[in-house]
Amino acid sequence: MATDDAGKSLPVCEKTASAIQFIEDVTTITDAVQEKVLAEILSKNADTEYLRLYNLAGATDRETFKSKVPVVSYEDLEPIIQRIANGDRSPILSAYPITEFLTSSGTSAGERKLMPAIEEDLDRRQFIYSLLMPVMDMYMPGLDKGKGLYFLFVKSETKTPGGLMARPVLTSYYKSDIFKARPYDPFNDYTSPNEAVLCPDWFQSMYAQMLCGLYDRKQVLRIGAIFASGLLRAIRFLQLNWKELCHDIRTGMLNEKVSDPDIQKCMVRVLKPDHDLGDKIESECSKKNWERIILRIWPNAKYLEVIVTGAMAQYIPTLDYYSGGLPKVCTMYASSECYFGINLNPLCDPSEVSYTIMPNMGYFEFLPCDPYSGSTSDSTSLVDLVNVELGKEYELVITTYALYRYRVGDVLRVAGFHNSAPKFQFVRRKDVLLSIDSDKTTEPELQHAINNASKLLNPFDTNVVEYTSYADTRTIPGHYVIFWELLVKNPNNYPTNEVLEQCCLVMEDSLNSVYRQGRVECNSIGPLELRLVKNGTFEEVMDFALEKGASINQYKVPRCVSSTPIMELLDSRVVASYFSQGMPQWGRKHAGDEVTV
Repeated sequence: MATDDAGKSLPVCEKTASAIQFIEDVTTITDAVQEKVLAEILSKNADTEYLRLYNLAGATDRETFKSKVPVVSYEDLEPIIQRIANGDRSPILSAYPITEFLTSSGTSAGERKLMPAIEEDLDRRQFIYSLLMPVMDMYMPGLDKGKGLYFLFVKSETKTPGGLMARPVLTSYYKSDIFKARPYDPFNDYTSPNEAVLCPDWFQSMYAQMLCGLYDRKQVLRIGAIFASGLLRAIRFLQLNWKELCHDIRTGMLNEKVSDPDIQKCMVRVLKPDHDLGDKIESECSKKNWERIILRIWPNAKYLEVIVTGAMAQYIPTLDYYSGGLPKVCTMYASSECYFGINLNPLCDPSEVSYTIMPNMGYFEFLPCDPYSGSTSDSTSLVDLVNVELGKEYELVITTYALYRYRVGDVLRVAGFHNSAPKFQFVRRKDVLLSIDSDKTTEPELQHAINNASKLLNPFDTNVVEYTSYADTRTIPGHYVIFWELLVKNPNNYPTNEVLEQCCLVMEDSLNSVYRQGRVECNSIGPLELRLVKNGTFEEVMDFALEKGASINQYKVPRCVSSTPIMELLDSRVVASYFSQGMPQWGRKHAGDEVTV
């Protein structure tokens, strides 16, 4: 038997019991595990160029490490990472060979960061995955009696000048033998075949995964995607393509739009004529009301597995509408730099999701963060994993086998403890302004985009007086909305509709590669929208803020709004709206997409 956080006994199978016992063991001796992990990292990498630079003299203790090795950001490491990317194979950051770069969804100078990775990192990621279903089994037994419908996708990858692959962490995992050649596990029996997951064409991959999920509709016990936005895209895909999918089910023939030979070959094993199933899908999808459509199509689904913390929380009402309020499970907390921890209370309300850090995954430190100003303390204020305080916010700093005292940029709040291991709630990504999917746009990036687009207004003797933005998730996919207040000096020379639409595209072209990939390759972000507001609108926004208690001496226009009253005020003052009519440049066409840093 194992216990939940309230002490209630829960029946578990032998496999589950083994995994839960491991969690109990490492979280009971958290500090000892942390000390051992750091000593191993420093011992293995003692002769690396980076650690020799700080003259540790072979020391592996925490005190020496903290006194000599500085806290760094990505910009501090860029020259070193560039050397590795260009082909330097000497032990610079790690004694282990760097086997690939994981491209972070966070950006540096508008482009993806390159995180050096070693082969053993795959084993650590797989370890975290191995704990997820045993935890779920404690709360929801019987998940080994059915299948999971997960919409999983690979993204494009490139090679650095030195020949190493550079790709997102999940693409790396899905393309590894650990995933492709995984043994059968009834707890992780997916409806999607590997061939569909690994297809680089988003439409064909989604089509095949949806088709397989429809054939297995009665066996599906859980449905998921990485982000909430991804699951909603799958529902939207079903809305747009259910007629073709029903035709394939009735005829047992695959749509000719799916031309990938590997998918065609594997789908032969799935496709069979089934008129009753085709009629059932058509009966549900042809109705105007799509409320509870997930349960109407997959009646045995018990929960949704999606990330709904941070920026993804904005999608919760829409997920509830389509799923009839199924539990939304956030299982783990991870990034390109490291996989951190798991949710030990997976059926909790999304607002209460917290992740228990697994102390064997890396060495963790925390910079105290002011929840009001957002500023972090200096590096001398760093605290260890077991010394964080309940209710306080911290910026995460990690040390792995290839990164040392690296600021991840995530702000976390301590929500409690599991034994001696803290549980953290994700608060925000530091400095991120806008996000729809995996994109993260900062204020400087948005300002850069505004500056570039406003140049198109020069021939009209027109200026952008003020601007703000928000991420509109009422559409699927969601899209950025930019509000402009213009100063038009000559009303007879007002900017044309064509120019204002071009402004939308210029802004998109000016945003980082993660955003542009979402627009072009992944279809995870909709066209940017520009809304022009009446003159004096931003004075009204300021008046509203002052009425609510803001100081007139400290007030500045918010570059992103989330308050419903302010958004309603802005929308009520809109005089015209324009959408990007084209696609931003992506891939080799755009110099910013090169993997050099």
